[in-house]
Amino acid sequence: MQSNVGLILEEKAANIGNFMVGRLLPFRQKRAVGPFVFIDHMGPACLKEHQNLDVPPHPHIGLSTLTYLFDGAIFHQDSLGNAIEIKPGEVNWMTAGKGMVHSERTPEYLRRGDKYLHGFQIWIGLPKHLEQMDPSFFHISKEDIPTWEEDGVFYKLIAGEIKDKKSPVPVHSPLYFIEIKTKTPQKINIGEQLFGEVGMYVLEGTVKIEHNNYGDRQLLIAKNASLCEFETNGETTLYLFGGEPFEEERFMFWNFVNSDKSILQKAKENWKVQNLAAFPKIPNDDKEYVPLPENVFRKKG
Repeated sequence: MQSNVGLILEEKAANIGNFMVGRLLPFRQKRAVGPFVFIDHMGPACLKEHQNLDVPPHPHIGLSTLTYLFDGAIFHQDSLGNAIEIKPGEVNWMTAGKGMVHSERTPEYLRRGDKYLHGFQIWIGLPKHLEQMDPSFFHISKEDIPTWEEDGVFYKLIAGEIKDKKSPVPVHSPLYFIEIKTKTPQKINIGEQLFGEVGMYVLEGTVKIEHNNYGDRQLLIAKNASLCEFETNGETTLYLFGGEPFEEERFMFWNFVNSDKSILQKAKENWKVQNLAAFPKIPNDDKEYVPLPENVFRKKG
């Protein structure tokens, strides 16, 4: 419904080193949607032999990261000793808690030729009482992600829970991250299954909401999740994400998220001096790291 679209944001370009991404969150107008505090749309990109994804070891606190690919592959390594390749349709779920380090690179067998990369990198804040939890890591195969079809609409619940469906991704607060695909024009009313705040990202095709068309690379923020009704134009792929927002304000500096600025400051200091008690090295990937940027605090709101 037209009156239910509270905000329309255009995907903006951002540089993550040797790779350009489309940033969806945060924006000045909207710092978070439910517990979702950061979303990058990677690609679609064809990388040549000399263009590999190489994000060296870098730290996180106070959040979970969710990596979901449509195309290509990323090799994940972390300070817990996990070393795993993520492929399309799978989910990497890393909860940094009090502190965790990871790297993301093109797998070795893909580095000497052309390759594609396309997907999402997402950060989800933790509830206040879990912001300092022990770090953990889970890899969920694509076969374990719930998928279903209703009246020509294809759904995939990548993370979270709606109605009688639940993803095996071990989330820490009420949320949802849903893929919706249609091959023919469809009217969809999913509002009764949603809660909290909700955002819609149109990856391919267009959707019509109360006589207005919205195209790809647009992020729509609803005023009321319970009024989530729309029509697709046919070949359309979109994502709904959101959930219950936190009561406390969240602050963000670089890769750190927390409700307490003093904890952010301590994390900055620990990474700057490479305090191994706070941020252990990654086995077999400890020859370099991303230095602390000299930025200022950014806060939600």
